[in-house]
Amino acid sequence: MNLFHPYERLALFIDGPNLYSAARGLGFDIDYKKLRDIFAREGRLVRAFYYTALMEDQEYSPIRPLVDWLDYNGYTMVTKPIKEFTDVQGRRRMKGNMDIELAIDMLEMAAHVDHVFLFSGDGDFRRLVEAVQRRGRRVSVVSTIRTSPPVLADELRRQADVFLELAELGPRIMRDPSVREAREQARAAEMAREQAMPEGGPYRR
Repeated sequence: MNLFHPYERLALFIDGPNLYSAARGLGFDIDYKKLRDIFAREGRLVRAFYYTALMEDQEYSPIRPLVDWLDYNGYTMVTKPIKEFTDVQGRRRMKGNMDIELAIDMLEMAAHVDHVFLFSGDGDFRRLVEAVQRRGRRVSVVSTIRTSPPVLADELRRQADVFLELAELGPRIMRDPSVREAREQARAAEMAREQAMPEGGPYRR
């Protein structure tokens, strides 16, 4: 990547749901260890933030294992509960937008870094990018225009100093499909063993 200047201090701001949608639209899953390692090698990585909302009243959330793993492996997690409300038509709605949290953190971190990477295609971040640029920082946007429709808003792409196409970064950060398949097979085998186990557990006589 020719995105970096020598000795640049870097910060990553990952809009979790937006990046997930972009990667799935391109047909791959992200290996977040590989992602962090790339930026740690290319520059002086100061902080990597990951933003997502969580359903707290569910017994199991499919995103919880990822959130826990990221929390233990070098990412700064920013989460909040998803709120339920009823709209004027009486329909049940969910609300879990993390834009404000991301914007505040980026503006605060702008004083401590040289180059910000925003992993999102949300056009609402255009003014945020402009504000950080006015503080003398470079801002690169990581998203994709190769899905249909494109995930990246045109106004955000135009505002960024650099646009990094996620599809081109993909081969360096994608999760190995064979590893995922092996995990799923191991999980299925474990469930089969539990279902075949006699009532009371393996030690019951």
